[in-house]
Amino acid sequence: MKREVQAILLVLLGSAVLRISLFSDTYLRYVRAALRPYLITAGVLVVALGVLTAVAALRGRQPAEHDGHGHDHGHSHAHGPRIAWLLALPAVVILLVAPPALGSYTAQRAGNTVAKPDGATGFPPLPAGDPLSLPLSEFEVRADWDPAKPLRDRRVQLLGFVTPKSGGGWYVTRLVISCCAADAVTYKVEIRGAQMPPANSWVTVTGVWQPEADAGRSDAVPVLNASQVVPVPQPRDPYA
Repeated sequence: MKREVQAILLVLLGSAVLRISLFSDTYLRYVRAALRPYLITAGVLVVALGVLTAVAALRGRQPAEHDGHGHDHGHSHAHGPRIAWLLALPAVVILLVAPPALGSYTAQRAGNTVAKPDGATGFPPLPAGDPLSLPLSEFEVRADWDPAKPLRDRRVQLLGFVTPKSGGGWYVTRLVISCCAADAVTYKVEIRGAQMPPANSWVTVTGVWQPEADAGRSDAVPVLNASQVVPVPQPRDPYA
């Protein structure tokens, strides 16, 4: 690959990283918020490396421009840069149309395994509130493993996106990441008593937990009898 092409690809890649991390919150679709400084640093370094590579390439061409035989060089490499340009496609896609965060397609194909947390007999008391607003992941862990069953008869409010259920029905779902979207863990709650909104749309669901016989199993899916479903915009951080 010619050095000029390497320089352009590096600048494109670094610019794409800076676009999603420095100038917008798009990076939150792929990684945790804590990684933003590292992305910005990496983007700046890659752009700088691309500029340095371009400068070195231009300096290297100057002697060749005065070489009477310079026009004979590089003919055999004519097709190299054309193929190399394919490497620019991922960066161009991110620059122009950033892919969305993971949604119902991923959630439908992921298992629902909520491991028993350490010290499951010592859950802290739930805060006051009616309805009680809880992270969906905490609601699922509490419903499956809290022996005191403090959710019983409590009205709760959950935020998540809509995932169709195989065979009918739907879930309100959240994906939680440790580092990046590749390690996303699915948390979902089956919603009953309310019509399913469009798949992947974000909603807040208010209702009452319905205890099921399979509670206490790692693959159990809690059920919420909904009294209200309200469409909402996607949150800034879809994995929080």
